[in-house]
Amino acid sequence: MRLTTKSRYGTRMILDLAMHSGDGPVPLREIARRQNISLKYLENLIRKLKAAGFVSSSRGPSGGHQLALKPEKITVGDIVRTLEEASAITDCSEKDEKLCGVCNQAGECLSQWVWIEASQAIFERLDQITIAMLLENRRTFIQDARAYSAQR
Repeated sequence: MRLTTKSRYGTRMILDLAMHSGDGPVPLREIARRQNISLKYLENLIRKLKAAGFVSSSRGPSGGHQLALKPEKITVGDIVRTLEEASAITDCSEKDEKLCGVCNQAGECLSQWVWIEASQAIFERLDQITIAMLLENRRTFIQDARAYSAQR
């Protein structure tokens, strides 16, 4: 599994809802405009997030979407698992069977252990990052990301 735009845009959408739903439900078109993401794409993501219980929706003229859980109860790991429908970074590290059937080394692949360990480490960290944590530390995290990008 590679982290796709599903995870990145879904996280941005959840953050947007957390920041803007203080006055009630937020129309998806507003999120699409603010985040510069296709409305159609967000419609697909919101369905999965709603089915997973992270988002609630209401219809009508003042309808829209809002978080169904408190921001401290939603982790980035939860969002990624929901939208990517996976919890591993490679196909072979996601299967319980010894023979994953993905590559020609299935069942005898020493590197499979590496991908299992890496998947566990990534999700362990993503599960520690809550939406509340991101919002509370937004300036610091944005500065950290800029500094990291500048080092590369």
